[in-house]
Amino acid sequence: MINSSIRFLELTGMNWLIPLVNLMAGRNPKAQITELFKVIGVPIAAFAIFLLLWSVAAKSIVTSLGNLPGPTQTWAQFESLVEEHRASREKEAAFYQRQKYRNEKRIAKGKEPKKIRAYTGAPTFFDQIFTSLYTVFFGFFIATAIAIPIGIICGLNTTIYTGLNPLIQIFRPVSPLAWLPIVTMVVSAVYTTDDPLVPKSFITSALTVTLCSLWPTLINTTVGVSSIDRDFINVCRVLQLNWINKIFKVVLPASLPMIFTGLRLSLGVGWMVLIAAEMLAQNPGLGKFVWDEFQNGSSNSLGRILVAVFVIGCIGFLLDRIMLTLQKSVSHDKTQDIR
Repeated sequence: MINSSIRFLELTGMNWLIPLVNLMAGRNPKAQITELFKVIGVPIAAFAIFLLLWSVAAKSIVTSLGNLPGPTQTWAQFESLVEEHRASREKEAAFYQRQKYRNEKRIAKGKEPKKIRAYTGAPTFFDQIFTSLYTVFFGFFIATAIAIPIGIICGLNTTIYTGLNPLIQIFRPVSPLAWLPIVTMVVSAVYTTDDPLVPKSFITSALTVTLCSLWPTLINTTVGVSSIDRDFINVCRVLQLNWINKIFKVVLPASLPMIFTGLRLSLGVGWMVLIAAEMLAQNPGLGKFVWDEFQNGSSNSLGRILVAVFVIGCIGFLLDRIMLTLQKSVSHDKTQDIR
């Protein structure tokens, strides 16, 4: 049971909990307490020092909206956002309940019930978090669908890679702020329907994420495929495997660790790019929340922006942990440490 728990913690990247598990099992308590202090106590102490320095510095930094919010004021704004979300959900439930009640009265009088109208209240902070998440994953999946096949082709054919490499090196460092105006104009020209299934701002943000995040996956897939042991390729020739079987039975399994490294980097890039894209495209996500609070200029705006900063960072950390876990699960080296 203990060994299974340790393997699970290693797989999910929560190695810092292993000393606690060993301590509960009574394995060398003194050494485990020392290790526990190193992996948990030191980071907690560092974070406490950060909060102290932040609190002291905030008192001496005066902006046009007042003093920079400290940890206490920022936490108060987070609680305010939670309360606003709860109030919005109660208002939404009451809105649908009123329609249900009116329809019940109409049915009782023998009349046809009216169609239930959708609630159109302003999105809350947590609604905007959800919008940002599915936007970044939509763009990330498109980037993955493009980057992995091209990376496999480049890794297997040096001529194609030689031809595409200059284009990859030119477009890879381009900022999302340069891509966004082009994407906006192209989407506006192509997506001209009067009744769109999804807003143009969503498509613009997702495509900007795609254009900026596909390069790490493409490059790592190319490197992973080109580094496959040539004996594997020779075995494919001996067995006369067709191209599809060669890809799925040899190439992909052998290069999966490098591909997942690229996917992890791409998702991180995509999450960073998304916030800037949402600010300018006005997609109702975290980027728009930050921009709206900046434009609002109220006494609470700075605190709310800081809340958004911490939430963006925490979500980015969790996304990185998820990709690290997936990378660990497909890695050939099961002893590899992930940090």
